[in-house]
Formats: sequence, structure tokens, C-alpha cells
Amino acid sequence: MPYIVALTGGIASGKTTIANLFAQLGVPIIDADMIARQVVKPDTPAYQHIVAHFGQHIVLPSRELNRAKLRNIIFNYPEQRSWLNQYLHPIIQSETQQQIMQFHTPYVIWVVPLLIENQWHKYADRILIIETSQQVQLERLQKRDKIDKNLAKNMISSQITSEDRRRYADDIIINDDQTADLSQQVTQLHKQYLKLSQKII
Repeated sequence: MPYIVALTGGIASGKTTIANLFAQLGVPIIDADMIARQVVKPDTPAYQHIVAHFGQHIVLPSRELNRAKLRNIIFNYPEQRSWLNQYLHPIIQSETQQQIMQFHTPYVIWVVPLLIENQWHKYADRILIIETSQQVQLERLQKRDKIDKNLAKNMISSQITSEDRRRYADDIIINDDQTADLSQQVTQLHKQYLKLSQKII
């Protein structure tokens, strides 16, 4: 099993940007969000269970889940977010482990937005935190998801604070739109992770 570097950070902190830089260096990327989408495709058991819980109004004409509508529900009603997380997270984690074990590379990057919140950090060998200011988060989130400021704030506040997240960090990258050397930082970490992975072989 490869060395596992968990990449996490607040919503809209730029996790995908950093993950893509690792991918350019040939590192496999395991993305928890992508897995979350895979396990709820139409007609899967998880899809059927979620629709039964929330109702047909969260289903698009294409039969895919209406993610915008579901997002509004779970970020405005914490008890619904809790229900969905408790149901989906074990399924996502099981699929994640299966995907990781398929690789025979020195290490993989495991992108997990809620790594700390879900207590999944225990599955990682090392933790890389991506950070940015809350103002930049708000701006990126509103622009990316085309949502209003209140919903964006609710989404950000549903996660742990930057200070709490830092307590788990082995490495930190600041991605605040002012940082010009992201590629260089990733290259340096790549070399470090290759050395660390050799120590556990």
C-alpha cells in the first residue's frame, strides 16, 4: 500500500489547484469528492437511500441528484447534514481504501475536504493543509458556486477553523492568490514525500 498524504483545507482554499500540481508530477490523486459523486450515481443503493430520505424533489430530470438543492438543505439544516454525513462517510471511506490499494506508486495524494471533521486523519501517513484567508474563501466560493454571501458563510462555518486544522498539519501551503511559487512548493514537498515513502517500504 502506498504512503498516504492527505491533502485538506477549508472550502475554496484551492485544494484542487494544489492537487493538480502534484498530478503533473505523476502522483496519483484520490479525490473524496469525486468518490462521493460516484457512490450516489442513479440506481446505486446510496442514491436510492438518499432519495427515499429527502424525497423526489432533489432529483433532476436527468435522474441525477440536484446538488444545488441538496446543498441548500444540508447547509441550512444541520440535522440533515449530520444524517447525510453519517450515512455516506463509511461508504466513501470504504471505496477510498479500495482505490488507494490499486496503486503501487511510492505515495498518493488523498484529497479530503473534511479530513479532520470526519476523524479520517488517522488513515493518513502525513497531512498537508491548504490555507487561505476567509475573505478569499468567500469570494472564491460565491463566484465558483454562484451562491449568495450568507450561504457561502454557512458553508465555511460548517467546517472547523483554520487554527484547529493547523494542529493536525505536517505541512502547510498558503494559497491566497498572492503566492507565485506554488509549483516550487509542491515540487519540494514531492521530493520530501518520496523520501518519506522509502522509509516505510
